[in-house]
Amino acid sequence: AIVAQAPDRGSSPTGCLAGERIRMISSILLINLKGEILIWRAYKDNVSRAEWQTFCNRVVATKESRDTPVQGINGCHFLHTLQGDVVLAAATKDNVNVMLVFKLLFKIVEIFKAYFGGSFDENQVRKNFVLIYELLDEIIDYGYPQILEADVLKKYITQGNSKSIDLNDQEQLKKITVQATGVCSWRAEGIKHRKNEVYIDVVENVNIMMSAKKERLRADVSGQILVKCQLSGMPECKFGMNDKLVMSSNDKMRSADKGIALDDYRFHQCVRLSKFDVDREITFIPPDGVFELMTYRITENIESPFKLLPNVKMLGRNRLELSLQVTAMYDRNITATNVKIDIPCPKNTARGNINKIDHGRARYEPSQGAIIWRIKRFPGRHEYTCLAEVEMASTVTDKQWVKPPITMNFDVPQFTASGLRVRFLKVQEKSNYKPVKWIRYLTKAGSYQHRL
Repeated sequence: AIVAQAPDRGSSPTGCLAGERIRMISSILLINLKGEILIWRAYKDNVSRAEWQTFCNRVVATKESRDTPVQGINGCHFLHTLQGDVVLAAATKDNVNVMLVFKLLFKIVEIFKAYFGGSFDENQVRKNFVLIYELLDEIIDYGYPQILEADVLKKYITQGNSKSIDLNDQEQLKKITVQATGVCSWRAEGIKHRKNEVYIDVVENVNIMMSAKKERLRADVSGQILVKCQLSGMPECKFGMNDKLVMSSNDKMRSADKGIALDDYRFHQCVRLSKFDVDREITFIPPDGVFELMTYRITENIESPFKLLPNVKMLGRNRLELSLQVTAMYDRNITATNVKIDIPCPKNTARGNINKIDHGRARYEPSQGAIIWRIKRFPGRHEYTCLAEVEMASTVTDKQWVKPPITMNFDVPQFTASGLRVRFLKVQEKSNYKPVKWIRYLTKAGSYQHRL
């Protein structure tokens, strides 16, 4: 949704309500890393090519663009983002909503990737000049976002052997117009599936930092809820979580689940925000296919999937012993996969020997400067130990080893570190079919560290 900015000083305080238009961009450019202009689409004539060339020479070619995404040059503002080897930039001389412009730029990249098979680079741009100009004409009109749904655009802007609609068919044109300009632009009418199914994946990245004294310094979860929708018609879905604000005292007494407290959250545009504000239920008409329903962040009551007990013991001037005991804190019926533990070693390490390992494989990898311990499957409530001895090369100066933290990577299915659970998922459609519902949980390591 587009949010109007406050009026400038000196203008009427009710200027926006009286029909004052939101200021937007004047032109869009695609530039390579040498500062050469690949695509230039001007929607207004107040930013000249000479001003763009100044931006390319001063910012892109000198590689300043990575540090400052907003540049002001001679009264003109350039907002840009680096995508692979292409800089996508927008220019304006107005006081625009910066976040809105960046959201538009990222959405344009999504649309390009949808057309180019998931990739977006200079080679793809050079192959598809005409297509990109067509897309930019439909996506933006006079600097304002118009059609941002790839599925809608693909119905009348096609490439290769893609099947296009008959532009003489008034009924098909009417459906596209309704979808592009209607309330539910992300979903077309008349969708049919032989089997009605909906999949929900709750994916969390847990970030934990433990001190050398085993005190928790940081604990939070960044999560996303992904939906794969294969539902016919125009269904309305209602989705409920164990939100602390809606769980009654009776619910909390009947189970150990005390509910979660969402610190930050962001929804897909299909979610009806007014209903969520009232009853904390996520009501939406889903797009067809895979999409991200919401992202969230939680900082309270984070459950750590693993407990680490490291120990470093000096055996002499050039030898030390590293030991690590890892305990899985989740239930026995859950098994983590792809567990990888990096145990750092001093920079002057000459050789690392593994003296004892209970499970998995471990070896010293000089390129990583660490002992890498890999465990394919780690059952819940199990405990494993790795014991290693490190030999160090003699150095002229005895510098004290600044110990980097132990880091972990893992996947724990059917477990959420935040405790988030899906309480219900209701699907209502006028044909009253009963869809098959699938719900999966997965916790991954974000920044998972334990200091030595």
